[in-house]
Amino acid sequence: MQMSAELSLYPLNAEVESTVLAFIEELIEGNDVSAVTNSMSTQLSGPSDAVFTAVQRALESSYQRFGRQVLVAKFIPEHRLEVGPASSA
Repeated sequence: MQMSAELSLYPLNAEVESTVLAFIEELIEGNDVSAVTNSMSTQLSGPSDAVFTAVQRALESSYQRFGRQVLVAKFIPEHRLEVGPASSA
């Protein structure tokens, strides 16, 4: 089953930007998922087992490297993010 997850990470004890960027890199590195980021969240898409595995590994790694954090996640089954070229106005 395909799945999308919208993730927002809130570091409590570390520098925000470097912690969030490392988390995003860990999410996509070596996983069968795609990611789209913006200033508010990261949307992760792929097979459900790959999405859950990527989130688990990235969060555990981030906890070990940067300490306490809060992860807010929304999971949408049977959904795949489709990102195409930006349309010109």
